Amino acid sequence: MNVKELLSLKGKVILVTGGSGQYGQCIVEGLAEADATVITSSRDFASATQTATLMKEAGLDVHPAVVDQGDPESVKEIVHFIKERFGRLDGFINNAVSRPMKGYNAPIEQFAESMDVNATGMMNLLREMTKLIVESGGGSVVNIASMMGMFGPDLSNYEGTTNMGDLPPDYFFHNAGLINLTRFMAQMNAGKNIRFNCISPGGLFNHQPEAFLANYCKKVPLKRMANKDDIKGLVVLLCSEAGAYINGENILMDGGLNA
Repeated sequence: MNVKELLSLKGKVILVTGGSGQYGQCIVEGLAEADATVITSSRDFASATQTATLMKEAGLDVHPAVVDQGDPESVKEIVHFIKERFGRLDGFINNAVSRPMKGYNAPIEQFAESMDVNATGMMNLLREMTKLIVESGGGSVVNIASMMGMFGPDLSNYEGTTNMGDLPPDYFFHNAGLINLTRFMAQMNAGKNIRFNCISPGGLFNHQPEAFLANYCKKVPLKRMANKDDIKGLVVLLCSEAGAYINGENILMDGGLNA
């Protein structure tokens, strides 16, 4: 098969949760540019609609949906919506995250709230989307974690900054768990024509303070943070036939920071 055909997502229906976030919009755009029909979801339907409208104006096949992964009824509703509207699901980009915990000394109740959404709720949604993909004949799941799920924090990145460096422990906890959950799901769904992989990105440039950018980028062999295009090709690869033999992997996408 020609490599362009291998990388094509034409005819595929793919759900992206958290599609209005920084990495989420990049992912939605990349999948749609590869000719997928993309469902971009958010807890806020207005936000999902805004993202879908921007993509449609660029000629891309993107549709809004609402789902709150912390609410089991909302998860049931999006399963029904996908079946009724599209009739199938070929891919799921597990990207949504809630960040109620703002720092190390935040109230412990915020840790419990984070786990309810980012662990229990996420697992419920992941299991339901897996079932739907299998029922549709198979496909691909891509979990979006973080390099923070693989390494402890480098606090020297925050030297010379203000209001940075008080890092929330739940973020490290649930990203580490998601990486190994990817391997678990790959093994538990063996023989069902479905693949599970994880991407652990490094920092995405978002006009951070100059001191942080200088501290961070000097440690990266490529001398920069990730830009909005860097994740596109990797997500398309993992969802396409070009990635058909990649399964159970966690891919560190950090420009060589942790090489």
